Amino acid sequence: MIVILPILIPLIAAILCIVLWSRPTIHRWVSLVASVGALVVSLVLLSTVRADGVQALAIGGWVAPYGIVLVADLLSSIMVVVTAFMGLMVNIYGYDDISEDFEKNGYYALYQFLLVGVTGSFLTGDLFNLFVWFEIMLISSFVLLSMGGSRAETEGGVKYVIMNMISSMIFLGATGLVFGVAGSVNMADLGGRIPQIAADNPILVTSIAMLYVVAFGMKAALFPMFGWLPASYHTPPTSITTIFGALLTKVGVYALIRAFTLIFATSDVMWFAQPVLLTMASLTMVAGVFGAVAQYDVRRLLSFHIVSQIGYLILGLGIFTVSSLAGTIFYFVHVILAKSALFLVAGIVNKTYGSYDLKKLGGIYNNNIALSMLFFIPAMALAGIPPLSGFWAKFGVLKAGLSAENFIAVGIALFVSVWTLYSMTKIWNYAYMRKRPDAYDRPAESLSATSFWLRWAPTLVIGLITVAMGVWAGPLFELATAAAEQLMNPEIYISAVLGGGS
Repeated sequence: MIVILPILIPLIAAILCIVLWSRPTIHRWVSLVASVGALVVSLVLLSTVRADGVQALAIGGWVAPYGIVLVADLLSSIMVVVTAFMGLMVNIYGYDDISEDFEKNGYYALYQFLLVGVTGSFLTGDLFNLFVWFEIMLISSFVLLSMGGSRAETEGGVKYVIMNMISSMIFLGATGLVFGVAGSVNMADLGGRIPQIAADNPILVTSIAMLYVVAFGMKAALFPMFGWLPASYHTPPTSITTIFGALLTKVGVYALIRAFTLIFATSDVMWFAQPVLLTMASLTMVAGVFGAVAQYDVRRLLSFHIVSQIGYLILGLGIFTVSSLAGTIFYFVHVILAKSALFLVAGIVNKTYGSYDLKKLGGIYNNNIALSMLFFIPAMALAGIPPLSGFWAKFGVLKAGLSAENFIAVGIALFVSVWTLYSMTKIWNYAYMRKRPDAYDRPAESLSATSFWLRWAPTLVIGLITVAMGVWAGPLFELATAAAEQLMNPEIYISAVLGGGS
């Protein structure tokens, strides 16, 4: 039963917000209680999976592979914990960031529905329901993205929804082909059937796998399908941008990892898929970081870095070893936290100094050392400076790449790291160290005590966790390695589901 609770709690909260539509102030409390509850049950779920192994729940008593099944292994449990944690932190930040008009138009219901879609995507055990969770996530995110009604938000929302609808159509078409050749959409069942089919018809199965690369690659913002992300993520309020940047593309990466470690985990497919994934990862890293370097709007700069960091995650999948996947899992958590902290800091800077434009900012370090450090720590973590989380995340992936003799991809990743550091230094120099241009100089806005804590507390907590991940990298890497070992032994997942999981 514990498997369904991380989905059920935000779903009930979203429905309550709809039922209590005329009382938006209550929505805040409903959303907060749900976010705390989801975090608690997700931690219990992770502990249960860690102690007792993969957990599977057949909905309605229909035994897999014929019914809907929810499955929690270590990877999905880790991602559910991170989702719930970020849901809580951004929920708190949003109390000072989200306008009354947004709240009256159902912001908290949509926010909880978004978390339902993300969590369901991590826990689902079959491809068709993965498509359903994707669509819940897509609809919620599109409305949140365009809720403000401005020209920029509408334009960004249109670009976002068009690309994601194309992705969904390809995904659905590929799933139809899978059902046609294998007679099933249950991922555990496919993990047993697809390798046999691939041995007889490798070209067909490899072609289907590449359709999933395109479909999930669009959602993950892989090169060359990433243009929609920096065109849309910078337009809504900071809270929405942050939760999008933290979770949405990561669902696409998760789906790719699940597909190629469970369904298509056969040499008949991977001989072709690995070089494709490595090439796309390398190009994604380069395109994202150079896009970031060219920006002066902090939100657009960080949006391009979302793209660049996705490349590192796919690099670990492309290397396809236990150590590379362990590095990817650690990197997952690191980049979600570091990037979210940077977006939240950008929101505080905009609230205090009135701009996201680096050309209009300056002098923050002299005026506010605490805010400067709030930016500096996650920025250096993102750049991979030791002993912060980003150093160990990159070290894990790149060490695995060297062991697998993927020297070109490792070289590109190191090259991109230098430019990541440059772009963080660019923000530091423009916004924090130089004197603010006279044309834009004005007194900083003083935040009320309530506004201060609502914005600073979640940002500070996330930033401190990036430090803690660096200090306690060893135990966390042990957990990531255990999750990677599960992924590289799909029989564990298959047995838990088809063997009549609890």
